[in-house]
Parts: sequence; structure tokens; C-alpha cells
Amino acid sequence: MRSLLYIVAVILIIGWALGAFMYSAGGLIHILLVIAIIALILGVIQRA
Repeated sequence: MRSLLYIVAVILIIGWALGAFMYSAGGLIHILLVIAIIALILGVIQRA
């Protein structure tokens, strides 16, 4: 489950990075970043 969480976080960060530089999707890009950060924080908390 932890590795799946990290994979989702990485995919969301990559999507955010591509969207930030290629497209102008407004707030959706920043929502992806926030979701990815939350997923990483949850992974760290669950590991501890």
C-alpha cells in the first residue's frame, strides 16, 4: 500500500509539473500538487 501511495504522489507531481509548464489549467494544477504533497505526508506518517 505504501508503494502505491508513493507512485500516485509521483504521478501527480509529474502531472503538475507538465501542466504548469505546458498548459494553463488554472487551479487544477495546484490541486494536483496539494494532493501529491498530502499523499507523501500520509506515507511518511504511516511509516513512522
